[in-house]
Amino acid sequence: MTSASSQPAIEVDGVTKTFGKVEALRGVNLRVEPGIVFGLLGPNGAGKTTLVKILATLQAPSSGIARVAGLDVVRQAGEVRSKIGLAGQFAAVDDQLTGLENLEMVGQLYHLPGSVAKSRARTLIEQFGLEDAADRRAKTYSGGMRRRLDLAAAIVNQPEVLFLDEPTTGLDPRSRIDLWAVIDELAKSGTTVLLTTQYLEEADRLAAKIAVVDHGLVIAEGTAVELKERVGGRVLAIHLPDADQIEPARVILDEYGATPYVDVAAREVSVAVGAEPGIVAEIIRALDAGHVTVADLQFRQPSLDDVFLALTGRASEEVDAELEGARR
Repeated sequence: MTSASSQPAIEVDGVTKTFGKVEALRGVNLRVEPGIVFGLLGPNGAGKTTLVKILATLQAPSSGIARVAGLDVVRQAGEVRSKIGLAGQFAAVDDQLTGLENLEMVGQLYHLPGSVAKSRARTLIEQFGLEDAADRRAKTYSGGMRRRLDLAAAIVNQPEVLFLDEPTTGLDPRSRIDLWAVIDELAKSGTTVLLTTQYLEEADRLAAKIAVVDHGLVIAEGTAVELKERVGGRVLAIHLPDADQIEPARVILDEYGATPYVDVAAREVSVAVGAEPGIVAEIIRALDAGHVTVADLQFRQPSLDDVFLALTGRASEEVDAELEGARR
């Protein structure tokens, strides 16, 4: 587990990574203190997974230096691997083995003595709430159970640093909450967790610090509260009775604050506004003059989605659509 050291668990200095003409990382700088959950927040294609692969010694950086547990990920790759765990976006379990057998196999790959591997496997099965399925083949597991088994496998060697690359992708809400509880416990036990996610709620819920990544660069860093303060003021959310009124409402709200955020499914347009007296009445008059009918409105505190929009001028799903178009 993490030692009582003031040395950063992860250090990234000017790391770049290119694939042909594509710049996946464009000079990333990062410091992660030991014993916390650190969130990397950003859309698909932002560079999160590439950075994790470099830190986990699966890829070499094109330039720059990265250290994990004080060890250079290129020159001391073997030593780094002995101190880390990795759970990717898809559960990497052997369907033909039982839950216990999967964990015992991982223990053997880490050269644990047979009795130690068995004991560690049993401990983890209990810790992750898989006792009833311990002797069932993994192919019979639900998605949430496979995720928990995969995460258990990632910590068989009791790593100092654990990399979780979008670990709750594809899980139902109940399974996500269960996995969050496990991640919380890992951090409390002293493990440093680097968590990449597209889920804003997830970063807000789990991470002591967050770095927002866009186009291969860290564009902001801080606690969830500090990042939300960058939006300023409060967020005014306008709920509309008709989707046809979303665009007129967006144009009007654009005059009163930062770039409005549009949630088409919820028929909602929201914008961060200042605290000046009369701002709500002024906006309502403007909407009325623009023949926009308001079904409901409310003030709320800024979310991390509002933060991403304020920092990039785009909502995260707009970036996803842009990247998908670029792939075609």
